[in-house]
Amino acid sequence: MSMIEMKGIKRHYDMASGVVKALDGVDISIEEGERVLLLGPSGSGKTTLLNCLSGLDSPTSGIYTFNGQEVPRNHSEKMTAFRRENIGYVFQFFNLLQDLTVLENILLIQELSGKKDEKRARELLDLVGLSAEIDRFPGEISGGQQQRVAIARSIAKKPSLLLGDELTGNLDTETSTKVMEALVNACDQEKITSVFVTHDESLVKYSTRVIRVDSGKVISDSKDEVS
Repeated sequence: MSMIEMKGIKRHYDMASGVVKALDGVDISIEEGERVLLLGPSGSGKTTLLNCLSGLDSPTSGIYTFNGQEVPRNHSEKMTAFRRENIGYVFQFFNLLQDLTVLENILLIQELSGKKDEKRARELLDLVGLSAEIDRFPGEISGGQQQRVAIARSIAKKPSLLLGDELTGNLDTETSTKVMEALVNACDQEKITSVFVTHDESLVKYSTRVIRVDSGKVISDSKDEVS
């Protein structure tokens, strides 16, 4: 049984100009431990797909199961519970709390999920190469370092699935490399399945599988692109 099964997923929006078919019949199956890259141009539907995967948005139609259970839709409390129990998220803009230290940012997420563990928080920061920065504030470290803190924070509650949307979008090439290497290492060590949205072809090498999306449809799904 696959961790994720999506069959015939559609997400349509009724607009004044007509119906927008952001997703138009998507079939995806993802196994535990995969690192999947969702590639596509702006407006292709990849972020909508990520939002449906995370339970931030509900498909208009189709079937979505997670570890054999149908994922809640159109019910905010049940969708929130699903995210809290299963999903970690890395954002493009870090979203760290500026008045908390690096370590405190991790501890807060643990506390909110009922799993506060300072030893594990320190281990996660070491895993992403930031053990020397734990007492510094986000404004005192680089953008790449902040994104690595965000990665550590996102896996602090031990999610089954880690999602990211253009997480290297604001970083230069060298910094992006460090962030992606930290991400791959963290997912491997923590045995976390991951799905990341990007338009950056250079990130293909960090995935185990590439799914290309355009006009709300999957146009290719391949492991052959990965070197």
